[in-house]
Amino acid sequence: MIKAIETYLAMRRTTGFTLSNAEYLLRSFAKFAANQKQTHIRTATTIQWAGQARSVAQRHVRYQTVRLLAQYLCVEDSQHESPPTNYFGYRKVRRVPHIYSCAEIESLVLAAKRLPSFNSLQSETYAALVSLLAATGLRISEALHLLVSDITADGLLIRKTKFQKTRLVPLHDTTVTGLAHYLTHRQAMKSGGDHVFVSGDGQPLVYWKVHSVFRILLKSAGIKPSRDRWPRIHELRHTFAVRALESSPTGRQRIGQHMLALATYLGHVNINSTYWYLETTPELLRDIAVVTENFVQGGQP
Repeated sequence: MIKAIETYLAMRRTTGFTLSNAEYLLRSFAKFAANQKQTHIRTATTIQWAGQARSVAQRHVRYQTVRLLAQYLCVEDSQHESPPTNYFGYRKVRRVPHIYSCAEIESLVLAAKRLPSFNSLQSETYAALVSLLAATGLRISEALHLLVSDITADGLLIRKTKFQKTRLVPLHDTTVTGLAHYLTHRQAMKSGGDHVFVSGDGQPLVYWKVHSVFRILLKSAGIKPSRDRWPRIHELRHTFAVRALESSPTGRQRIGQHMLALATYLGHVNINSTYWYLETTPELLRDIAVVTENFVQGGQP
Protein backbone atom coordinates (compact mmCIF):
# COMPACT_ATOMS: atom_id res chain seq x y z
CA MET A 1 0.00 0.00 0.00
CA ILE A 2 2.97 2.32 0.61
CA LYS A 3 3.81 2.44 -3.10
CA ALA A 4 0.22 3.45 -3.94
CA ILE A 5 0.35 6.14 -1.25
CA GLU A 6 3.58 7.56 -2.64
CA THR A 7 2.08 7.70 -6.15
CA TYR A 8 -1.01 9.45 -4.78
CA LEU A 9 1.03 12.02 -2.85
CA ALA A 10 3.29 12.70 -5.83
CA MET A 11 0.27 13.32 -8.04
CA ARG A 12 -1.34 15.78 -5.63
CA ARG A 13 1.92 17.59 -4.96
CA THR A 14 2.23 18.41 -8.64
CA THR A 15 -0.89 20.56 -8.16
CA GLY A 16 0.73 22.58 -5.35
CA PHE A 17 -0.22 20.72 -2.15
CA THR A 18 2.50 20.02 0.43
CA LEU A 19 0.56 17.25 2.26
CA SER A 20 3.11 16.78 5.02
CA ASN A 21 0.44 15.88 7.57
CA ALA A 22 -1.42 13.70 5.05
CA GLU A 23 1.77 11.76 4.36
CA TYR A 24 2.29 11.14 8.07
CA LEU A 25 -1.31 9.95 8.51
CA LEU A 26 -1.35 7.74 5.43
CA ARG A 27 1.89 6.02 6.39
CA SER A 28 0.42 5.40 9.82
CA PHE A 29 -2.71 3.90 8.26
CA ALA A 30 -0.66 1.74 5.90
CA LYS A 31 1.27 0.32 8.84
CA PHE A 32 -1.98 -0.32 10.72
CA ALA A 33 -3.49 -2.11 7.72
CA ALA A 34 -0.32 -4.14 7.15
CA ASN A 35 -0.47 -5.41 10.73
CA GLN A 36 -3.90 -6.79 9.85
CA LYS A 37 -2.51 -8.42 6.68
CA GLN A 38 -4.52 -6.08 4.44
CA THR A 39 -3.20 -4.73 1.12
CA HIS A 40 -6.35 -2.82 0.16
CA ILE A 41 -8.37 -0.13 1.91
CA ARG A 42 -11.29 -1.47 3.93
CA THR A 43 -13.99 0.76 5.43
CA ALA A 44 -14.01 -1.08 8.75
CA THR A 45 -10.24 -0.78 9.06
CA THR A 46 -10.38 2.91 8.21
CA ILE A 47 -13.00 3.50 10.93
CA GLN A 48 -11.02 1.48 13.46
CA TRP A 49 -7.78 3.35 12.72
CA ALA A 50 -9.38 6.80 12.63
CA GLY A 51 -11.27 6.06 15.85
CA GLN A 52 -7.99 5.92 17.77
CA ALA A 53 -7.80 9.73 17.75
CA ARG A 54 -8.94 11.55 20.89
CA SER A 55 -11.31 14.13 19.43
CA VAL A 56 -14.06 13.95 16.82
CA ALA A 57 -12.22 16.57 14.75
CA GLN A 58 -9.04 14.48 14.71
CA ARG A 59 -10.98 11.32 13.83
CA HIS A 60 -12.63 13.15 10.97
CA VAL A 61 -9.29 14.37 9.59
CA ARG A 62 -7.79 10.88 9.75
CA TYR A 63 -10.89 9.30 8.21
CA GLN A 64 -11.18 11.91 5.45
CA THR A 65 -7.49 11.59 4.57
CA VAL A 66 -7.85 7.87 3.92
CA ARG A 67 -11.19 8.39 2.16
CA LEU A 68 -9.59 10.74 -0.39
CA LEU A 69 -6.86 8.19 -1.00
CA ALA A 70 -9.49 5.48 -1.48
CA GLN A 71 -11.39 7.53 -4.07
CA TYR A 72 -8.17 7.92 -6.04
CA LEU A 73 -7.19 4.25 -5.84
CA CYS A 74 -10.67 2.89 -6.64
CA VAL A 75 -10.46 4.30 -10.15
CA GLU A 76 -7.80 1.74 -11.12
CA ASP A 77 -8.36 -0.97 -8.53
CA SER A 78 -11.93 -1.86 -7.55
CA GLN A 79 -10.71 -4.06 -4.68
CA HIS A 80 -10.32 -0.92 -2.59
CA GLU A 81 -13.42 0.12 -0.65
CA SER A 82 -14.51 3.78 -0.64
CA PRO A 83 -15.64 4.77 2.88
CA PRO A 84 -18.87 6.83 3.07
CA THR A 85 -18.75 10.56 3.76
CA ASN A 86 -18.56 12.05 7.26
CA TYR A 87 -18.82 8.80 9.21
CA PHE A 88 -18.07 10.48 12.54
CA GLY A 89 -20.66 13.23 12.01
CA TYR A 90 -18.10 16.01 12.42
CA ARG A 91 -19.29 19.55 11.76
CA LYS A 92 -16.76 22.36 11.74
CA VAL A 93 -17.79 25.31 13.89
CA ARG A 94 -16.35 28.68 12.97
CA ARG A 95 -14.88 30.54 15.89
CA VAL A 96 -16.23 34.06 15.99
CA PRO A 97 -13.17 36.26 15.33
CA HIS A 98 -12.29 39.32 17.35
CA ILE A 99 -12.36 42.37 15.09
CA TYR A 100 -9.85 44.85 16.49
CA SER A 101 -10.83 48.48 16.66
CA CYS A 102 -8.39 51.16 15.51
CA ALA A 103 -7.91 52.14 19.16
CA GLU A 104 -7.05 48.53 20.11
CA ILE A 105 -4.48 48.25 17.33
CA GLU A 106 -2.89 51.53 18.42
CA SER A 107 -2.81 50.23 22.00
CA LEU A 108 -1.11 47.01 20.87
CA VAL A 109 1.58 48.96 19.01
CA LEU A 110 2.16 51.21 22.02
CA ALA A 111 2.34 48.16 24.28
CA ALA A 112 4.96 46.66 21.96
CA LYS A 113 7.04 49.82 22.21
CA ARG A 114 6.99 49.46 26.00
CA LEU A 115 8.46 45.95 25.90
CA PRO A 116 11.71 45.68 27.85
CA SER A 117 14.68 45.29 25.53
CA PHE A 118 18.41 45.49 26.08
CA ASN A 119 19.03 47.07 22.68
CA SER A 120 15.48 48.34 21.95
CA LEU A 121 15.19 45.97 18.98
CA GLN A 122 12.55 43.73 20.57
CA SER A 123 10.16 46.62 21.12
CA GLU A 124 10.78 47.96 17.60
CA THR A 125 10.34 44.48 16.11
CA TYR A 126 6.97 43.75 17.70
CA ALA A 127 5.67 47.25 17.05
CA ALA A 128 6.59 46.86 13.37
CA LEU A 129 5.20 43.32 13.19
CA VAL A 130 1.80 44.22 14.64
CA SER A 131 1.62 47.32 12.45
CA LEU A 132 2.44 45.37 9.29
CA LEU A 133 -0.09 42.63 10.03
CA ALA A 134 -2.81 45.20 10.67
CA ALA A 135 -1.96 47.21 7.55
CA THR A 136 -1.64 44.30 5.11
CA GLY A 137 -3.59 41.32 6.47
CA LEU A 138 -0.58 39.04 5.98
CA ARG A 139 -0.60 35.60 7.54
CA ILE A 140 1.71 35.55 10.56
CA SER A 141 3.80 32.83 8.86
CA GLU A 142 4.21 35.06 5.81
CA ALA A 143 5.44 37.96 7.93
CA LEU A 144 7.89 35.80 9.87
CA HIS A 145 9.37 34.38 6.65
CA LEU A 146 9.82 37.80 5.03
CA LEU A 147 13.35 38.56 3.87
CA VAL A 148 14.82 42.02 3.43
CA SER A 149 15.26 41.14 -0.24
CA ASP A 150 11.49 40.58 -0.47
CA ILE A 151 10.86 44.28 0.12
CA THR A 152 10.65 45.84 -3.34
CA ALA A 153 9.69 49.25 -4.71
CA ASP A 154 6.33 47.74 -5.75
CA GLY A 155 5.56 46.10 -2.42
CA LEU A 156 6.24 42.89 -0.50
CA LEU A 157 7.06 39.75 -2.44
CA ILE A 158 5.34 36.91 -0.59
CA ARG A 159 7.02 33.74 -1.80
CA LYS A 160 5.32 30.32 -2.04
CA THR A 161 3.44 30.19 1.23
CA LYS A 162 0.07 28.51 1.77
CA PHE A 163 -1.07 26.62 -1.34
CA GLN A 164 2.39 27.30 -2.86
CA LYS A 165 1.29 30.70 -4.15
CA THR A 166 3.58 33.67 -4.71
CA ARG A 167 2.07 37.15 -4.80
CA LEU A 168 2.99 40.82 -4.63
CA VAL A 169 1.44 42.84 -1.79
CA PRO A 170 1.42 46.60 -2.49
CA LEU A 171 1.97 48.82 0.54
CA HIS A 172 0.46 52.13 1.58
CA ASP A 173 2.96 55.00 1.84
CA THR A 174 2.58 55.09 5.63
CA THR A 175 3.37 51.37 5.81
CA VAL A 176 6.46 51.86 3.66
CA THR A 177 7.63 54.63 5.99
CA GLY A 178 7.02 52.57 9.12
CA LEU A 179 8.81 49.53 7.71
CA ALA A 180 11.78 51.65 6.65
CA HIS A 181 11.98 53.09 10.18
CA TYR A 182 12.15 49.59 11.64
CA LEU A 183 14.77 48.44 9.12
CA THR A 184 17.14 51.20 10.25
CA HIS A 185 17.19 49.44 13.64
CA ARG A 186 17.15 45.96 12.12
CA GLN A 187 20.21 46.54 9.94
CA ALA A 188 22.34 47.11 13.03
CA MET A 189 21.92 43.40 13.73
CA LYS A 190 24.54 41.34 11.94
CA SER A 191 22.92 37.98 12.75
CA GLY A 192 19.53 36.59 11.76
CA GLY A 193 20.43 36.32 8.12
CA ASP A 194 18.20 38.21 5.71
CA HIS A 195 15.04 37.88 7.80
CA VAL A 196 13.10 41.10 8.36
CA PHE A 197 11.78 40.30 11.83
CA VAL A 198 14.35 39.17 14.36
CA SER A 199 14.45 38.83 18.13
CA GLY A 200 16.66 40.69 20.58
CA ASP A 201 19.52 38.22 20.00
CA GLY A 202 19.28 38.74 16.26
CA GLN A 203 17.71 35.38 15.43
CA PRO A 204 14.59 35.07 13.23
CA LEU A 205 11.34 35.25 15.19
CA VAL A 206 9.52 31.94 15.72
CA TYR A 207 5.76 31.59 16.02
CA TRP A 208 5.57 30.15 19.54
CA LYS A 209 7.56 33.09 20.87
CA VAL A 210 5.42 35.62 18.97
CA HIS A 211 2.27 33.95 20.33
CA SER A 212 3.60 34.26 23.88
CA VAL A 213 4.61 37.92 23.49
CA PHE A 214 1.31 38.80 21.81
CA ARG A 215 -0.56 37.59 24.91
CA ILE A 216 1.57 39.99 26.94
CA LEU A 217 0.71 42.80 24.54
CA LEU A 218 -3.01 42.07 24.85
CA LYS A 219 -2.86 42.32 28.63
CA SER A 220 -0.73 45.46 28.51
CA ALA A 221 -3.16 47.05 26.01
CA GLY A 222 -6.12 46.25 28.24
CA ILE A 223 -7.73 43.90 25.69
CA LYS A 224 -9.57 41.17 27.58
CA PRO A 225 -10.81 37.69 26.63
CA SER A 226 -14.17 37.40 24.91
CA ARG A 227 -16.32 34.29 25.42
CA ASP A 228 -13.47 32.94 27.59
CA ARG A 229 -11.06 33.15 24.64
CA TRP A 230 -8.18 35.52 24.13
CA PRO A 231 -8.09 37.39 20.81
CA ARG A 232 -5.50 35.93 18.44
CA ILE A 233 -2.82 37.58 16.37
CA HIS A 234 -4.31 35.87 13.29
CA GLU A 235 -7.47 37.92 13.83
CA LEU A 236 -5.60 40.99 12.64
CA ARG A 237 -6.04 39.34 9.24
CA HIS A 238 -9.78 39.02 9.84
CA THR A 239 -9.83 42.67 10.86
CA PHE A 240 -8.08 43.73 7.66
CA ALA A 241 -10.62 41.83 5.54
CA VAL A 242 -13.57 43.40 7.37
CA ARG A 243 -12.17 46.93 7.14
CA ALA A 244 -11.55 46.37 3.43
CA LEU A 245 -15.18 45.36 3.01
CA GLU A 246 -16.31 48.46 4.90
CA SER A 247 -14.41 50.59 2.39
CA SER A 248 -15.89 48.75 -0.58
CA PRO A 249 -17.28 51.04 -3.33
CA THR A 250 -21.00 51.16 -4.01
CA GLY A 251 -22.55 49.32 -6.91
CA ARG A 252 -23.05 45.57 -7.31
CA GLN A 253 -20.40 45.14 -10.03
CA ARG A 254 -17.81 47.27 -8.25
CA ILE A 255 -18.32 45.38 -4.99
CA GLY A 256 -17.73 42.11 -6.86
CA GLN A 257 -14.51 43.49 -8.34
CA HIS A 258 -13.48 44.75 -4.90
CA MET A 259 -13.99 41.30 -3.35
CA LEU A 260 -11.99 39.62 -6.12
CA ALA A 261 -9.15 42.09 -5.56
CA LEU A 262 -9.29 41.44 -1.80
CA ALA A 263 -9.13 37.67 -2.33
CA THR A 264 -6.08 38.12 -4.57
CA TYR A 265 -4.41 40.49 -2.10
CA LEU A 266 -4.92 38.04 0.77
CA GLY A 267 -3.57 35.15 -1.29
CA HIS A 268 -6.74 33.04 -1.25
CA VAL A 269 -7.24 30.20 -3.71
CA ASN A 270 -10.88 31.17 -4.20
CA ILE A 271 -13.26 33.83 -2.96
CA ASN A 272 -15.00 31.38 -0.61
CA SER A 273 -11.96 31.59 1.65
CA THR A 274 -12.31 35.37 1.72
CA TYR A 275 -15.96 35.11 2.80
CA TRP A 276 -14.78 32.98 5.73
CA TYR A 277 -12.82 35.97 7.03
CA LEU A 278 -15.72 38.40 6.97
CA GLU A 279 -17.70 39.32 10.06
CA THR A 280 -20.55 41.76 10.68
CA THR A 281 -19.61 45.00 12.43
CA PRO A 282 -21.75 47.96 13.56
CA GLU A 283 -20.39 49.97 10.62
CA LEU A 284 -21.43 47.33 8.08
CA LEU A 285 -24.87 46.90 9.65
CA ARG A 286 -25.37 50.66 9.59
CA ASP A 287 -24.48 50.83 5.91
CA ILE A 288 -26.85 47.94 5.14
CA ALA A 289 -29.63 49.66 7.08
CA VAL A 290 -29.13 52.92 5.16
CA VAL A 291 -29.16 51.17 1.78
CA THR A 292 -32.28 49.18 2.74
CA GLU A 293 -34.08 52.29 3.95
CA ASN A 294 -33.28 54.13 0.73
CA PHE A 295 -34.54 51.16 -1.29
CA VAL A 296 -37.81 51.01 0.64
CA GLN A 297 -38.28 54.75 0.25
CA GLY A 298 -37.82 54.51 -3.49
CA GLY A 299 -34.42 56.12 -3.46
CA GLN A 300 -35.47 59.03 -1.27
CA PRO A 301 -33.34 59.75 1.83
